Amino acid sequence: MPVCGVIGGLLGGVFSRILIEVGAGLPGAIGRAINRHPILFAVACALGTAFCGLASGDTIYGTGYGQVKALLDHGVPLPQSFGLLKMAATTLASISGIPGGIFSPSLAVGAGIGFNLSTLFPGAPVEALVLLGMVAYFAGVVQAPITAFVIVTEMTNDHAMVVPLMAAAFIGYGASRLVCHEGVYHALSKNFLAAARTLELSSPTPGRKTAPAGERTGAPPPPANLVG
Repeated sequence: MPVCGVIGGLLGGVFSRILIEVGAGLPGAIGRAINRHPILFAVACALGTAFCGLASGDTIYGTGYGQVKALLDHGVPLPQSFGLLKMAATTLASISGIPGGIFSPSLAVGAGIGFNLSTLFPGAPVEALVLLGMVAYFAGVVQAPITAFVIVTEMTNDHAMVVPLMAAAFIGYGASRLVCHEGVYHALSKNFLAAARTLELSSPTPGRKTAPAGERTGAPPPPANLVG
């Protein structure tokens, strides 16, 4: 349980940190290149996602629900690369500007991480480690441990896992905070609001006289003899 919590939470924090940094705009030449060529950047991300799908044997496409359900219900094993490739593909899709969702893919990534960790603990039930990986990674992404714990518990209806899932969720939340200081949904919403305010200030309402720059910012207008 602690191992799943720490590893799942750290990887969830890394995923959130990438999305937040790219969403806020990368500094330097890379950020300028992305801003100048957003379509080329989206195409590059799409190609990367396609390569991840090919490398996984076409198992990471979609939400991952079918693969995880087959594992939990029928013991169908996942590819060892499923978790990391699903994480990479979800990251590329999200930063491209055409995201395919975070909620369901995060649960699938966590399931893949838990399945990988089952090789380290051969005496533990694989299904239990998969559930612990799901709740830890999801708690690391959204940094809402109660939400993660309740969602996974309701999905499985396994009351014997209540306490371990709750503990793994809080461990994952704490580990994620070491990498990313805010949940991905809160941080991205702040980025969207900041972009909307910038757009509103730069696009005056039609028919309304735009105030001079000094009046909009609260600073005194420039002297009349300096106005060109």
